[in-house]
Amino acid sequence: MNDPYETTETHLERLLGRALNSFDLPDALVEQLGHALAHASSLCSAHHSAGLHRETYRHTYLLVDGSALSLWELVHNAGRDDARSHELYAEESEAQLAAARLCRPGSPEAARLSDDGSAGPEVARDPDGPPMDDVAAGLLAELESERTAEIDAHLALLRGLRAMPSTPVPRHRMYSPDNSPDHARRVLRRAENADRPGEQTARLLRTAFAHHITQVFGRQCQVEGKDAGFMLYEHAFLLIDGSETSLWEVEHTATPDGRHMCEVYETEHLAREAMELRAQVR
Repeated sequence: MNDPYETTETHLERLLGRALNSFDLPDALVEQLGHALAHASSLCSAHHSAGLHRETYRHTYLLVDGSALSLWELVHNAGRDDARSHELYAEESEAQLAAARLCRPGSPEAARLSDDGSAGPEVARDPDGPPMDDVAAGLLAELESERTAEIDAHLALLRGLRAMPSTPVPRHRMYSPDNSPDHARRVLRRAENADRPGEQTARLLRTAFAHHITQVFGRQCQVEGKDAGFMLYEHAFLLIDGSETSLWEVEHTATPDGRHMCEVYETEHLAREAMELRAQVR
């Protein structure tokens, strides 16, 4: 639901354009959202059965005055020809009521959705997260007061968007914000080892906004009577929520024909084990 390359303006236009009931939203609300600075989306609930598919999403927007507004989107196939339909609501209770109407009358699912009196789970702040300016701090306080189950996903995105670059965080690396998601894709694409990081890691690295490359190891040795070189690089990535993760790339020429080969691993331990295995082949 969160496309790092989609602007908040485009996201809102797409949301309003596909909703069947967007004309029911208050004009003042739509006007406020038109000046939003950032946005985050999350899946709040889902129901899938033989005949009904329904999801509810929360779209949260950061406004210029530091406050936050949310739209609740109901997506279902209860319309004509099982076509996918979208509805927008300004209040969670309205979205829950609309979802309850899609369920069989008297079913436990309908009863649960019609009861909006329960409070969401408590969400704790991350004391080690990146610093926030006053606007983001105000947004954090407001979002926490709503006690929503999916609020941590919104906070992670908005903290990262508001924290840079005016309040840099001291780090042991000098990160470079130079199209880092594309750099991660290229590193993973050139990996030839079967146990390279999978799709889960690739999805995580799409949220990277800066990276740093360090040569950790380099050595020449004999493998099967031939000269071979080994290089180990750490590709460190700074993610949008302020956390860090790394890819460990092994470059070597310990191949039958002496050609250059790249392997990528999720940890330094796995990368060093791979180098040792290659160097011991006889």
